[in-house]
Amino acid sequence: MALIEWKDEFSVGVADVDHEHRELIGLINKLHDAMSGEDATLTVLDFLGEIYAHVSAHFALEEKIMRKYHYDQYQDHKDDHERLLDEIRDIMDAYEENTYFSDEEFAGQVERWFTGHFKTKDSRLHKQLGK
Repeated sequence: MALIEWKDEFSVGVADVDHEHRELIGLINKLHDAMSGEDATLTVLDFLGEIYAHVSAHFALEEKIMRKYHYDQYQDHKDDHERLLDEIRDIMDAYEENTYFSDEEFAGQVERWFTGHFKTKDSRLHKQLGK
């Protein structure tokens, strides 16, 4: 069962970006399956580490593009990236301290990240770059 389902509200209206975001959700679901099945091949920390690595790489690419095109809201967008990465690290710390929350709570948080970041920061960025 998928941890996160793609929703139309995640769309930023740029086909390539929406495709990349769908792939990220697919990765999250694939890693979740590998972590939670009977024959689990990933631990929770492995799962979160993979998510962190992929999200971090995606953000680095976005930031490179923003710098290249002198994006007017670069710092604000970058700050949001840092906030999201900090939240993933906080989840990892909470898990190590045995204060980790359920899959449902994690899924809800990730969904809020996507809804908030995709619809505001990414949508504006990619619409500006498309001009």
